[in-house]
Amino acid sequence: MDVYEAVASRRAVRAFSDEPVPRELLERVLTAANRAPSSGNLQPWHVYAVAGEPLAELKRRATARALTGDPGDGREYPMYPAELTSPYVDRFSAAAAQRYKALGIERDDPERPMKMAALNSQAFEVPVVLFCYLDRTMGPGQWGDAGMHLQTVMLLLRAEGLHSCPQVMWTMYRKTVSRIVGADDGLVLFCGVAVGFEKEGVPQLSTGRADMTETVSFIGV
Repeated sequence: MDVYEAVASRRAVRAFSDEPVPRELLERVLTAANRAPSSGNLQPWHVYAVAGEPLAELKRRATARALTGDPGDGREYPMYPAELTSPYVDRFSAAAAQRYKALGIERDDPERPMKMAALNSQAFEVPVVLFCYLDRTMGPGQWGDAGMHLQTVMLLLRAEGLHSCPQVMWTMYRKTVSRIVGADDGLVLFCGVAVGFEKEGVPQLSTGRADMTETVSFIGV
């Protein structure tokens, strides 16, 4: 699979098979992903790859919290700006409508937040979740570095025939995650990334993207 195909086929998959992901495959991907760029070569990310019984226990604890309406631990960073304006709010709304429809959840369902939380806390039945942390002393530049690292990871996973789904939701249960993985208070959870083989027979969802002319300006080219 060449890099263009990996980029085109990467999407947030929300239905995974129970086929295990071999550790040697994860090691190959995560070793290669360390070539991702980072300012000053700080490589500020720290990833915990969680599977097996530790992941099952994490899912049980998080799902129990979600189903009781637990509001979570409170985010340590905002997921979105307080006020989204066009065109960003339009893109957000369109993608949300597609996602809810694919998951069989009506947008106006009063139980939608709880249903979504329960689906997320099960990580869509995925066999592996990667939890990406950064040292609390890091700034916006290093958060950008972590994003480039995770994009590299997700593209390499596609090259291996796997899919993924980034889940910022895990930051709402960060204390539960930290207890399972053993992350100390000096680290802040950026997000989780569900990793596995896509479940067959499930409708595929690939959200639309803005036209290149909306996001790119050519100057002197």
